[in-house]
Amino acid sequence: MSIPEAYRMKTADVTPDNCDKEPIHIPGCIQPHGVLIVVRSDDLTIIQVSENCDHWLGKTPDELLGQPVVEVVGQANVSTLREMLDQNHLENNPHYAFSFVPQANSASPLDVTAHVSSGSLILEMERTGRTDGGPPLDYLQLVMEALGRMQRAVSIQEFCQTVTDQVAELTGLDRVMVYRFDEDLSGWVIAETKRDGLESFLDLHFPAVDIPKPARDIYQKIWLRPLPDVRAVSAEIRPLLNPDTGQPLDMTYCFLRGVSKMHVDYLENMGVRMTLTIAIKREHKLWGLIACHNYQAKIVPFQIRAACEFLAQVVSLQLKSAEEREHLAYKNRIQAGYDGLLSRSLPENADFSTFVTSFPTLLDFIEAGGAAVHRNSGNWTIGDVPTLDQRIALIAWLREHLQGVEEQVFATDSLSQLYPPAEAYKDLASGLLAIPISRSGRDWLLWFRPEFIQTVKWGGNPHEKPIVQGPNGLRLMPRTSFEIWKETVRGRSKGWQPFEVEASRKLRFALLEIVVNHTEKLTALNRQFEMSNEELDSFAYVASHDLKEPLRGILHYSQYLIETCAEKLDVESQSRLQSLMRLTRRMDALINSLLHYSRVGRFDLVLNDVDLNEVLSEVLELLEASRPDAKVEFRVPRALPTVKGDHVLLRELFLNLIGNAMKYNDKSEPWIEVGFRKQLDESIYYYVRDNGIGISSVFHEQVFKMFKRLHGRDEYGGGSGAGLTICRKIVERHGGRIWLESSPGNGTTFFFTLG
Repeated sequence: MSIPEAYRMKTADVTPDNCDKEPIHIPGCIQPHGVLIVVRSDDLTIIQVSENCDHWLGKTPDELLGQPVVEVVGQANVSTLREMLDQNHLENNPHYAFSFVPQANSASPLDVTAHVSSGSLILEMERTGRTDGGPPLDYLQLVMEALGRMQRAVSIQEFCQTVTDQVAELTGLDRVMVYRFDEDLSGWVIAETKRDGLESFLDLHFPAVDIPKPARDIYQKIWLRPLPDVRAVSAEIRPLLNPDTGQPLDMTYCFLRGVSKMHVDYLENMGVRMTLTIAIKREHKLWGLIACHNYQAKIVPFQIRAACEFLAQVVSLQLKSAEEREHLAYKNRIQAGYDGLLSRSLPENADFSTFVTSFPTLLDFIEAGGAAVHRNSGNWTIGDVPTLDQRIALIAWLREHLQGVEEQVFATDSLSQLYPPAEAYKDLASGLLAIPISRSGRDWLLWFRPEFIQTVKWGGNPHEKPIVQGPNGLRLMPRTSFEIWKETVRGRSKGWQPFEVEASRKLRFALLEIVVNHTEKLTALNRQFEMSNEELDSFAYVASHDLKEPLRGILHYSQYLIETCAEKLDVESQSRLQSLMRLTRRMDALINSLLHYSRVGRFDLVLNDVDLNEVLSEVLELLEASRPDAKVEFRVPRALPTVKGDHVLLRELFLNLIGNAMKYNDKSEPWIEVGFRKQLDESIYYYVRDNGIGISSVFHEQVFKMFKRLHGRDEYGGGSGAGLTICRKIVERHGGRIWLESSPGNGTTFFFTLG
């Protein structure tokens, strides 16, 4: 059996430069303060075991492998395991199973946790740590008291200090820290509880390499990781590979998982002998860690770890509320400004710029050094901002930078790193929060924050890369110096808080809606045909965000009911849910079509010489790929001319017309002809003709209306009914017109000019 490639990365090969690739989830060994057994789930036969099993269980690996696990834990405990497996809640989810006393070691009762990984049942056994001396601690009461203190905290620092105090009380460890990840993944110690005589790490920063990506990925999945003794010699798994799968054991969720040599070196360089690391998550993303250090080896029993894990889950649930309390006054001011904005209305005949300049001040809405509004009708500024030319160049870069991005809100506290020309005005605009107030990207609201020069204290030089001679040549070692190293940071502003970014996003939607409402006041009955491209796009964008989200929720909830409650629903109820899902998808498609129609009218035409023969060739290639079974004869009587036009839009025009000609054809030998004719005045019109089902004359104008279908929803392959509406818009944008000749059963010919 060959060794998987993941195991080929030897410990000696792991350095700070490549530790982001170290497969720490499959170390092939465990920490020796416990014993691990891997059991086949169906027959509960032992298939892998840690080599230290003789010490804990009184039997060697050879004596255990291939034996039923009942020989180790007894029949009553096997029944417990079968019940837990039947309940199907152990997949990557360790649970306390039972405690027992091995027959060969009656003085050492063991706690057993169980979980399932890749189809195998993994049992981890550790000493219980329980004693008969005095009443046990009420861990639930301790956590409830901590929760009360956390809920009274008015800042994140106070909140996290409560956490470190409580974990220190629970564990009795020398040092407990809350270690928060910054955007660049470096760590920052924002709270600390330590025993007297230890140097403080409070407010120190540590580079991202100190906790490499594989470790962060694992903490995203688990809550807690104990390491009782960094000097302990690991116990290898026997056999190394699972005999059923031929794969290494995935130990992501194992408390006993072996330790990376790089991590051991790092801790020994710090003088730390034991660690307990607990994850803090905000909305399911890793926010930081509760990092516990001890300077002597120490085992934290399972029941205390369980209390710490419960506390970490409570902390993660309360974290968002703590952040909101810290910024409550500022958030209330933002909300008041937002509410005031929604209560305003534009005077008759006023434009959008009038509205913006009547706003109390954009600097009252979001804290910044300056703000600017740029719109095709003019621009307006307040506070300290870059020059007009600098802002215009910045907006051009923003339009390119955000092209294709769904949520077009841009925020950075280091603009010059992303956009080097901003170095010239970093004293005014090291930070930028920008929102486009039109989907075209021409109109923008900009907030600027000045440079905030600060001194960051690092726990050792973050640029230190000590090279040593090892058995395999020169090797990069973990940092050995943790003395305070100060670095002056320039070119950065005060960071933008998530609620500030969210507030700007809400403001954007509100402004777009105001544009729509104002347009309705200025237009008469035909306003939908007279809307500017900007206003129509604003309407479409507001509609999409107001409607698509609840639609998505309806669809997901219906799918959930069908998948999870199918056995409880009768046939009629299931049918109704299926109908609800079909209608939801239909409405979603209509909204998408509306958005696409607005985009066709929004984008500036890119006029070039376009060879229509190339366009036709591209269209036929696309149709052949999407409809490989279609048997259609294509006729092109003569080569098509070259025209002035937008290549992309003309391709979409031909794609819609030819696609419809293929779709609405019931003849045994369908054909489509594409050509052009020159009139006496030398003007040219183009046509797409077919021998399909035809269209009654009473519907010749209606087919160009949005969402107008002449057939049932699912007939002829379905569709949204927007294709011909888009064709008309494309033709009109090229200065032309489109019409048709058709009768039922005699095919259809679409004619159009291109100005």
